[in-house]
Amino acid sequence: MTSEHTGTPDGGTPLPRILCDTAALAAVDDAAAGALWRLAESGRQLDANVVRLPPGHRVDTHREPDLDVLLLVLSGHGTLTAPDGEHPLPAGTLTWLPHGSTRSLAAGDDGLTYLTVHRRRPGMTIRTRDA
Repeated sequence: MTSEHTGTPDGGTPLPRILCDTAALAAVDDAAAGALWRLAESGRQLDANVVRLPPGHRVDTHREPDLDVLLLVLSGHGTLTAPDGEHPLPAGTLTWLPHGSTRSLAAGDDGLTYLTVHRRRPGMTIRTRDA
C-alpha cells in the first residue's frame, strides 16, 4: 500500500509521499497478529509500524532503554499497563512511551490496531578489536 512515486523532481530533493491508508489497514478484522505495514523508505530518520493485536493477544512487559515511542490507536481498543497502573486505549488515543519506561499492551474484545513511530535505530557496525 505504498505510493509508487519514488522519484525526486531534480534527482536529489526528496518529495513528500503518501505511504498507506491506515483506515483500510485498521479495517482488516481478521488480520494475523503482527505488523501490517512498516516504513521502509531508504534514507529515512524514523521507523514506523502499523501493528495488529487480535482479541486476547498482548505484547508482554518490556522496556525500551533508548527510544521514545509514539503510539496512536487506529482501531479497536486495549489496555496499556505501566508501573502506575492500567490505562485504557480506545481508538484515537495518542500515547507517549518515554525511553526507559516499562509497559505492556493487551488487546480488547475487538482487537487493537496501532501505529508506532520512533527514531530509527542505527545499523549495527562491525569493527575490529583494535578499533
